[in-house]
Amino acid sequence: MKSKKVKKAGLFALFVGPAFLAFAMIVLIPFFTGVYYAFTDWNGVTGNVSWVGLDNFKYLFTEDKQFQQSFMLTIKYTAVAIILTNIVGFGLALLISQMLKTRNILRTVFFLPNLIGGLLLGFIWQFIFIKGFESIGKLTGISLFQLPWLGDEQTAFWGIVIVSVWQGAGYIMLIYLAALQNVPQDIVEAAKIDGASRFQVLRHITMPMVAPAVTICLFLTISSSFKIFDVNLSLTNGGPFKSTEMLALNIYTEAFVNNRYGIGEAKALIFFLVVAAITVIQVSITKKKEVES
Repeated sequence: MKSKKVKKAGLFALFVGPAFLAFAMIVLIPFFTGVYYAFTDWNGVTGNVSWVGLDNFKYLFTEDKQFQQSFMLTIKYTAVAIILTNIVGFGLALLISQMLKTRNILRTVFFLPNLIGGLLLGFIWQFIFIKGFESIGKLTGISLFQLPWLGDEQTAFWGIVIVSVWQGAGYIMLIYLAALQNVPQDIVEAAKIDGASRFQVLRHITMPMVAPAVTICLFLTISSSFKIFDVNLSLTNGGPFKSTEMLALNIYTEAFVNNRYGIGEAKALIFFLVVAAITVIQVSITKKKEVES
């Protein structure tokens, strides 16, 4: 009996051990090291590390106005991006789920932006907003294309939203599309025979059936929207005058540009706790809705 337990423990260590070791070195050790540095004044360069306790957190909530502005801006952006990405993604999934001859081509076209890296995507759209829209505006006289898209606080914010939704909607579309294909067509046909309209079928049959996909898509869009960095960096770099600096870019700037690694880690720790709390609440609420539906 004892030899069997030892053998099972050995097999467990053999198969799980390397994966756990890699996970510990890549995730666990850096995470807990970062938590430690959040309570220090380390500048990220020298070996002098002094414990300051909660001073970094007091500074963030009392004196660091840019952190507070970036935090509120990130919440605003996340709320807008979640709604638009899911609406656009679900709309595209509904479109492709119809019996269209070009649905395979459309599926590829809509998903293609997701394959482009965020930095490259940001620089491409920076050229479009500055040069492309300017040229179209001169040719057509349409005021929408003559706006200072990346030179004004409001338009720059919506520029980031447009690029993010354009990139992420295709991936969300695939998840919704897979869920829509699993909706029993006999139930849909029976509802139509009974006189249900398309909207009624969508509301009372399709939406409850795709509720698990909604949970997944909300989780993915919440986490990705909160963590937006590469598009923000390459498209506006936080400008104009740091008015579009999201929280991830603010943390990066604090730690690696201002060389205040301790404060940067304190911001990252707060960021982690907020995102973790929001995603746990979201998953629990949507899971409950799945059961009810």
